[in-house]
Amino acid sequence: MSSRDGPDRTIFNVSPHDGGWAVEHEGFFSDHSRDKEVAKAAANKRARASQDAGRPCKVLVWGEY
Repeated sequence: MSSRDGPDRTIFNVSPHDGGWAVEHEGFFSDHSRDKEVAKAAANKRARASQDAGRPCKVLVWGEY
């Protein structure tokens, strides 16, 4: 994690996984889909919930940095 993200920022990564796409957070994969856009939507939903709970976060998408 870079210093600009800060130590308390939650990161959700959308990346290729098991022949499709998934959301990775703290080493665990969830929201598996064959469609990258579906996985991105799931990551954004998780990010909104995190922010609503008062935790800053960021969504990173493989190949779109």
